[in-house]
Amino acid sequence: MSILSKPYFKNEAAAFRHLEKLLWADGVVCPHCKSVDRAGRLKGKATRVGLWKCYECRKQFTVKVGTVFESAHIPLHKMLQAVYLLSASKKGISAHQIHRILEITYKSAWFLCHRIREAMRDRALSPMGGEGEIVEIDETLQGFTTGMSKKKLRHVPPKYRNSSGYRNVVMTLVSRDGSARSFHVAGTATTDLVPIIRENIKRETRLMTDEGTWYQPLGNEFSSHETVNHTRKEYARGDVTTNTVEGYFSIFKRGMRGTYQHCAEKHLHRYLSEFDFRYSNRVALGVDDEMRAGKALKGIVGKRLSYRIVL
Repeated sequence: MSILSKPYFKNEAAAFRHLEKLLWADGVVCPHCKSVDRAGRLKGKATRVGLWKCYECRKQFTVKVGTVFESAHIPLHKMLQAVYLLSASKKGISAHQIHRILEITYKSAWFLCHRIREAMRDRALSPMGGEGEIVEIDETLQGFTTGMSKKKLRHVPPKYRNSSGYRNVVMTLVSRDGSARSFHVAGTATTDLVPIIRENIKRETRLMTDEGTWYQPLGNEFSSHETVNHTRKEYARGDVTTNTVEGYFSIFKRGMRGTYQHCAEKHLHRYLSEFDFRYSNRVALGVDDEMRAGKALKGIVGKRLSYRIVL
């Protein structure tokens, strides 16, 4: 039997109960006054599904208030299906596919996917690595942004541009057997990369990179900095390798080219959050598709995203 046959994927009341169980594990929380267990469910034929009333501040609310799903007009059970599909698809799922499966408009599906990516974004990031741990670092070029004026294009390094546009640079930090963290950066200059590395990796960590000269200042700041020389066809030397982060890039690029095909520069950070989330919560780490979707749903709290901002 398919997991999408579960009640909360088909029935609106069951969908609200499922989300309430996930987000209100310690009791019903009023999003207006933050009081706990001081609310009652409103019932009646004319009452909206999932509606509650707080007896502290006397205001009504649903579990969607104060989340990235607030003010969404798509039925909640369909949004839960979209969360599962986006969480379970290794290389992502296009808005056109969501539009066809859920039978909603493409515009709604596109915005819903961005809401879910925002839920997947981790706001409380602590430094990666630690004593005896390895973090691999690498960068790649993604997509092609056009429409820049020639005046602005002159400020883009020549290796990232041609006469009509430029490539976007992505740097990713991958903790071996752990999480991934990606950044859209201006370029591969030391000033672009090193400050991010210093902020996101603990000093006791072993760093592994390729032979890029922009990583040289890191040598004396961390436990060790070891490199492999790709220009000489060296890809591994004992446990020194960047194959883990290269594996992450293989998934990311196949998803961006094969599934999404086009990504505007202003949206790239959300797509990076999506691929980071799935990689950091993969089956190899004991997280299956259902658990991953549950983690994504827990991330909807305290976030808002308006269509005007996304557009």
